[in-house]
Amino acid sequence: MRKGKFQRHDFKLDCLTGSSSYSTEDSLFADLGIHELFTPTKTYPPMTVSPPAAGAARGMNSAVPETAGFPRPQTASPDFRQDRPAVPRILLIAMNAIHRFAVVSSLFLTPFAASAAESASVSLKPDAPGPVVNPNIYGHFAEHLGRCIYEGFWVGEDSKIPNTRGIRNDVVAALKELKIPVLRWPGGCFADEYHWKNGIGPREKRPSMINTHWGGVVENNHFGTHEFFDLCEQLGTEPYVCGNVGSGSVEEMMEWVEYMTSDADAPMPNLRRKNGRDKPWKLKYFGVGNESWGCGGNMRPEYYADLYRRYNTFAKNYSGNTLYRIAGGANSADYNWTEVVMKNAAGKMNGLSLHYYSTPGGWKKKKRSTDFDESGWHGALTAAHFMDELVSNHSLIMDKHDPQKKVGLVVDEWGVWWSVEKDTNPGFLYQQNTLRDAMVAALHFHIFQRHADRVTMANIAQTVNVLQAMILTDKEKMLLTPTYWVFEMFKGHQGGRTIPAEVTTPDYKFGDKALPALSASATRDASGAMLVSLVNSDPGKPLSVQLSTGGAAKAAVKGRILTAETMQAHNTFGTPDAVKPKAFDAFKAADGKLAVDLPAKSIVTLEIR
Repeated sequence: MRKGKFQRHDFKLDCLTGSSSYSTEDSLFADLGIHELFTPTKTYPPMTVSPPAAGAARGMNSAVPETAGFPRPQTASPDFRQDRPAVPRILLIAMNAIHRFAVVSSLFLTPFAASAAESASVSLKPDAPGPVVNPNIYGHFAEHLGRCIYEGFWVGEDSKIPNTRGIRNDVVAALKELKIPVLRWPGGCFADEYHWKNGIGPREKRPSMINTHWGGVVENNHFGTHEFFDLCEQLGTEPYVCGNVGSGSVEEMMEWVEYMTSDADAPMPNLRRKNGRDKPWKLKYFGVGNESWGCGGNMRPEYYADLYRRYNTFAKNYSGNTLYRIAGGANSADYNWTEVVMKNAAGKMNGLSLHYYSTPGGWKKKKRSTDFDESGWHGALTAAHFMDELVSNHSLIMDKHDPQKKVGLVVDEWGVWWSVEKDTNPGFLYQQNTLRDAMVAALHFHIFQRHADRVTMANIAQTVNVLQAMILTDKEKMLLTPTYWVFEMFKGHQGGRTIPAEVTTPDYKFGDKALPALSASATRDASGAMLVSLVNSDPGKPLSVQLSTGGAAKAAVKGRILTAETMQAHNTFGTPDAVKPKAFDAFKAADGKLAVDLPAKSIVTLEIR
């Protein structure tokens, strides 16, 4: 049984050597497929920060494809058969066939058998409120990648698909339901090869470009600056623009900011007016480059820190518009990058990014999103929990250089990354979305909310048709994924004040690996209403949860649940509502507590008024 305030994990990563110590997560890093990067040998002070040894690997994950010139970490595949006695080949084949049949039968064709509920508890401390959850934690990311922009958002004004000035009405309507607070564009790796002047003016006169990062397709540049701000205005969301440091000039970035935000009688604002927009847009969030350690230029942190200082100098504040400046941060567990950039440029930034993708088994062994058994389920949730360690350790380094927490940690790329669907362009990163992905999203939100004092934004990758998408489209058809519904169920957390929670939970074990079965988070909004979200990660066992709310349970309680018969359940264009929230009433209130019967593999929200 685990017990811990805020349910923080008890394993730490040392910033000096990459060694780690942990208690119940004895196979954490091996399960993540990063054997050569982290060896659990001894415990180190969590705040020691120093550059890694020459030639050391940077991080376990990267948002950069191998073709972009930044190699993925190579993972070892230990031969689990090497210590077994010799077995005749025919017997091995027979045993393997029987095993595969059993796995398919038990995990894919039938739900888990009923199991007795285990006990867990959540004790909320509403009289000791924590920091406010920045709504931007529920942010989004739309890159010129695959069918995210073109076909996902943009269909053109002449399309038979209902649209407003070329932007799909159905997609906008669905996203407005999520109250998405911020949308990042144009990338991603694409940002550092995007030249904004090619995306303004009459569309028929805009030059085309090759998208070298994603599929090698030729783009017509019909979706550019004006179209992006139109999309944000239709959504009612804040724009977040990422500038080109990798292949762009200081002058190009300076002029783009002026074009977007200046009201002066000057060449750039007048060019904007010529292209149909009189008044400048309000632009708060501006990123100075993307993944400069990889697809954005393969830079060293020392070089990028100086380059950031230079480019940032010329990203001016015009006409009352004040930029929130976001520096390019680390790839996953590259703590040296955070140390160097914070040391040399912290005083000139408002935010520092972090990118991490959940890829159990390593980049070389990715499977399709629906092709997994319980090992894949457990591995994905293990990878999701690792975000807590990443945020904790990067925050410690940031605290060293920014003890007043003026610089926000901006996790502007996160999510699952599976192999693409069959018969699709491998550079388009189109993947299905299952209940497992919804669980990963819910766990991430709980982590971000526990770190609300430092995490000021997070942007899931990506909004439509790419990676862990909210929405999938096929010509005129559209469906909402299980991940969409997590955003919808959790939107009440946006802007709420966190309520400290002490969680006592059994382990969810798979073989010799263990994770906390229960995760919980709670916030209170300005009206006094409380939203509690609960996640049972165990796919086979329900939980009997005693939720202590400090007396609030005497009020009205409204519950919703997201679950399914199987772990692989997902929505298709033929069955778009296979995984969708339903009303939940498996709870009883008494003496300031709620007794909640939490089904296996489920996400539950309780609104308490």
